[in-house]
Amino acid sequence: MRYEIPIWKKSNLTYEEAAVYTGIGINKLREIAADEDCEFVLCIGSRKLLKRRKLDEYIDGMYSI
Repeated sequence: MRYEIPIWKKSNLTYEEAAVYTGIGINKLREIAADEDCEFVLCIGSRKLLKRRKLDEYIDGMYSI
């Protein structure tokens, strides 16, 4: 059984989902997330997910990206 959960209800997003959710390109998200001090990246093995709430906070605090 597979569940379809709306993006705005997910706690963690893939880069593709985050790009649709924020309107920021995948490559730019990868560039931002590559920083070691990035607080919204969650590493699960070699897979990286983006913490939606922390990503929202990051974007709210930025003037330009």
